[in-house]
Amino acid sequence: MGIFPYIYFMIEDFHITEDKSRISFYAGMVTSAFTFAEFSTGLLWGRLSDKVGRKPVLLTGLIGTALSVLIFGFAPNLTVALIARAIGGLLNGNMGVLQTTVTELVTAKEHQPRAYTIMPVVWCLGSIIGPMIGGALARPCVSYPSLFPAGSIWDKYPYLLPNLFSALIVLIGVINGILFLEETHAEKKSKPDRGLKLGNWILSGLPSFRKCAEPRDEKSKFAEVEEQPLLDHDEQLPGYRTNENSPENSPRLRSASIPSVSWDSLDLEDGREDSNLGISRIFTRPVILNIVSFGILAFHTMTFDQLFPVFLSTAPPEHRMPISLPFKFVDGFGLDSKSVGIILSVQGAYQLAVNMFVVPPVLRRFGARRLFRFLVIAYFLLYLVTPYLVLLPEKYRMAGVGMVLVWKCTFSSMAYPSNAIMIADSAPSHLALGTINGVAASTASLCRAFGPTISGILYAVGLKSGYSGLAWWCSALVAIGGAIVGLQIQESQSQTEDGVDSTNDTEVDQPDINQTNNEETTSRSAA
Repeated sequence: MGIFPYIYFMIEDFHITEDKSRISFYAGMVTSAFTFAEFSTGLLWGRLSDKVGRKPVLLTGLIGTALSVLIFGFAPNLTVALIARAIGGLLNGNMGVLQTTVTELVTAKEHQPRAYTIMPVVWCLGSIIGPMIGGALARPCVSYPSLFPAGSIWDKYPYLLPNLFSALIVLIGVINGILFLEETHAEKKSKPDRGLKLGNWILSGLPSFRKCAEPRDEKSKFAEVEEQPLLDHDEQLPGYRTNENSPENSPRLRSASIPSVSWDSLDLEDGREDSNLGISRIFTRPVILNIVSFGILAFHTMTFDQLFPVFLSTAPPEHRMPISLPFKFVDGFGLDSKSVGIILSVQGAYQLAVNMFVVPPVLRRFGARRLFRFLVIAYFLLYLVTPYLVLLPEKYRMAGVGMVLVWKCTFSSMAYPSNAIMIADSAPSHLALGTINGVAASTASLCRAFGPTISGILYAVGLKSGYSGLAWWCSALVAIGGAIVGLQIQESQSQTEDGVDSTNDTEVDQPDINQTNNEETTSRSAA
């Protein structure tokens, strides 16, 4: 997000072409270089996280990002810029691994709506700060000539400053991860972590954070539970006081009804088999449909994210073409990088609020599958409407931009968590989540790579031919394809079984509770 406010001007400064209508094509190439590279290694990082744990992979991704943005800031031409973005994509497999980490942390379904909005909330924070930093710090010799004089390093590399700032933030993230990030992999989290021990030692020396340094592994949690008495020392159950402790005088408590458990389900070898599931057992039809749906969603949402800043930066044509509605028209906003950065930051602020206060209750109310179906059906309308913003009167244009961004942010904020929940629920084993999310991340990266490139070409062709909405309307067609796939996704079998089991348990247990209460009343009367 940080490069979007200035990528149009960066390509312009490379002096690749004098034809301004082709700038969007090269901007799409720079955006796609990262996602193409990410696609090629997404599965590898996912599989590696299943073997070595989530934490090492996440830290490697952050280090790769820092290296990438530094090279990108020093890029003197398009070739170096493409290489820098590709390095970032090759070394960064964090998207799928982070999704797996959230899934491993949250096992209760009632907590999923809140948990699966954590990543979008963090993404929103980045989308607020990133465009602001990118728009404000790019070309500092032009924006702040008194602080950054001409002829300095900032003049030679006008896009170094925002990338240097990004590298510093990522470095802080690496240090924070080494010291305080806990492993979530079921088989790796019990291993000693020197970085985490050092972080706990640092926190133990700070009075305000001393409680955070206490060990929070599973054994310590169970130890706390075991040390807590069920009753106070002097407290006795009402109606069951007796002067003798002999078994004959102790009240008889009816055993609670417990559903029968098959000994096969207690086979400890099953967990070992699950960790080595074959490809055919991992990628079932529901998993494949969810991944394909995720890829299509990533294609058209990334197209919007890359194309919209270019759309806002495009200057009105010098020679006006005749307008022939509903499809033939060309115009532009002609906004500078600062204005685009502010607009994208406001968009991020709104999206943050939506993720925190709107998405969790809506997900709980409608469920992931029903909500996702509605969104994919209605998504194409957004892309049909967007190009017509240039035809609005000058005083209504920014209101139209705001309306479209609210629409886009609301839909994407709900669509991604819904899809993530459906992918997690469709997984045949949690030990295979790293692989599944790795493939999902690779698929999304491939689609994100093609999206900006194809839309950049179509946008350039549309500007030349007089159909400036061509790229947007093609995205609408892709969204319709996503709706067709999304409607085929069925409720996962595990969810259905859980619903049936919980219903049956409630029906079976209720009479037992009543009967126990009756016996308790009888025993009190007898006493």
